[in-house]
Amino acid sequence: MSYSERCHDPKTYWDRNASKCLPCAVKPGYGITPNCGRDDHGGKHEPPTKKCKAGTFNDGSGVYCQPCTLCPPGYSTVSSCTSTADTKCQGPRSNTTTVPVPVVLTLSFQSPPAVPMHYKQRIPRNNYTKCHHRSSCGAVPLVLLISIIILLLPACVMYRRRKRGQLTAMGYNRRSIYTNAGFSPLPAPPSTSDLGDTLSPNILSAPLQSVLDNLDVLEELVVLLDPESHGVKNTKHLASHCSFPSTWITYTYSMKDSKSPLKAVLEGVTSRHPDWTVGHLAKLLRQMERNDAVVILTKLGQNEMPV
Repeated sequence: MSYSERCHDPKTYWDRNASKCLPCAVKPGYGITPNCGRDDHGGKHEPPTKKCKAGTFNDGSGVYCQPCTLCPPGYSTVSSCTSTADTKCQGPRSNTTTVPVPVVLTLSFQSPPAVPMHYKQRIPRNNYTKCHHRSSCGAVPLVLLISIIILLLPACVMYRRRKRGQLTAMGYNRRSIYTNAGFSPLPAPPSTSDLGDTLSPNILSAPLQSVLDNLDVLEELVVLLDPESHGVKNTKHLASHCSFPSTWITYTYSMKDSKSPLKAVLEGVTSRHPDWTVGHLAKLLRQMERNDAVVILTKLGQNEMPV
C-alpha cells in the first residue's frame, strides 16, 4: 500500500515545501507506516508510526520492526525481547571445575639416578637415611614411585579432559557468534517476469501480507511446504532463500506442533520487508521447483486483491 504517487520509496514522504521526498522519522519501539501515512497533497491517512507488535522490536537502527531473536536449545535468555531491544542469549557455560597442574610429575623426573650396586659399600654410616635391611633400601624408592604414579594418573586424566572440553567450547562459541547478531539481510527482490503465464498481474503485485490474511490459501501452503520429504524442497529451503539462520530454522521446526514454520517465515519477511509482494514469494517457489505451491497462489484471485 502506498499513499504517495511521487515517492516510490515507502520509507519517504512528499514534502510540499521542499518539493522533494524526505525520509520518515524513526522512533524506537515503533515502525513507520507507508509514506509516513501522508499523501502528496498533505493529507494524513494514518499515524506516521505504529507500535511494534508482540514478538517484534525496533531499537532505532531501522525504520521497521524486526522479529525478536529466539534463543536456540541449550541457550539461556539473559534478557527478554522488548519493543526497543532484541533478545539477549547466553551460550552454555563450560565446566568450571579446576584441576591443579601436576607439578610433582616434573619433580619425579628430576630424581637422582639409582645408585649402582657396587657403590653401596661407600655410603657413609652417618647418612640421614639408614637402612637396617639392605632389601628394604631398594624397595622404598620403588614403592614411593608407584604411589606417586597412582596419585598423579587420575589428575592427569582429568586435566586432559578439561582441556579438551575447553577447546570444544571455544570452537562452539565461534560457530554460534552469528546467533546473537540477528538475521542476515534479505536478498534483492527477484524478478517475476516469468510468472505471468500462471499468476495475474493483480496477484503478483499484491502485498505478501495477503497470503497471511487468506487463511484458506495459507492452510494449503502449510500442508504442501511444511512436511519434510526426501528430495522435495520445503519451508526450510524457503527460509534459507530468505536468509534466516539455520539455528532459527531448526528452532522453528522444533515448535512445529504449536505454530507452522511457514507462517513464522512469512510473518518475519513481511515484518522486515513490508514492500515485498506475492510475486516475490512465487519467484522463490519457482526457484525451489515447487510449482504446485505457485498454483495455490492463483486462488488469491478469487477475492479482490489490494494493489
